[in-house]
Amino acid sequence: MTEPHALAYLGPLGTYTHEAARAFAARLGIADPEFIECSSFDEVFDCVERGKCEYGVVGIENSLEGSVTATLDNFAFNSSANILGEEVLDIHHSLILHPEAKLEDVTTIASHHQGLAQCRRYIAERLPGRDTITTSSTAESARLAASNKHIAGIANAFAAELYGAIVFDDQIEDHFGNQTSFALIARQGHPSVFEGDRHKTFLALFMQIDRAGTLSMILSEFAYAGINLTMIQSRPTKQALGDYMFFVSFERSVSDPQVQTALNCLRLKLREVKVLGSYPIA
Repeated sequence: MTEPHALAYLGPLGTYTHEAARAFAARLGIADPEFIECSSFDEVFDCVERGKCEYGVVGIENSLEGSVTATLDNFAFNSSANILGEEVLDIHHSLILHPEAKLEDVTTIASHHQGLAQCRRYIAERLPGRDTITTSSTAESARLAASNKHIAGIANAFAAELYGAIVFDDQIEDHFGNQTSFALIARQGHPSVFEGDRHKTFLALFMQIDRAGTLSMILSEFAYAGINLTMIQSRPTKQALGDYMFFVSFERSVSDPQVQTALNCLRLKLREVKVLGSYPIA
């Protein structure tokens, strides 16, 4: 039985996905949301598909690291879930310490591999020579820091608060402007939940056969309709080496007549045109 207003997210508590889930719950006007912690984005999709929850929250793209391939693969091959909306979070990393720790107490720095990579310069300047360990999430590094004076975590301030640690230094990332786009997903057929004047449409396109000129043909159909693509990315179909499909997105609604014309033309030439979502831009 589907739990109304329950949101599945990539755990543990304090991850950026958890933060996005809280933001979605607030936008939906859910006074007392239930959050279901999952160990992977695969599990989030599974919770939605099996009706364990009404909504799921998954990462789609990071401005530094690019698309989240686990999410794209689920949309393409494993799930019929649709995107209902997006939430874009500014990603700010903090150095997290035990409440009684000083910087000189730290012998080890822990974080998700992306957290460590995105704060490499800060670590070299402020914590040279310290060992580093990779955790399953940035939130897990905050939990470790809260329990050990010799471990510093790299996570968000929300995680530090949750686990009883302190923020020693904020916004320690090497590159400012780091953002991640998260999608709110639900089972196919779920009614729209957000309103907006500008929409984004996200598609998965599967070729009949791999032949020269297929990508040019796809791009031409959108160009003829006056549609400007904001993203195009290929992914292997997992069927054979060199066999690919494409993800595309653009800032138009799927109900737009020009979009409908382009999609109908593509359906005549491709094996499948899968609409993953058409939703208001965050």
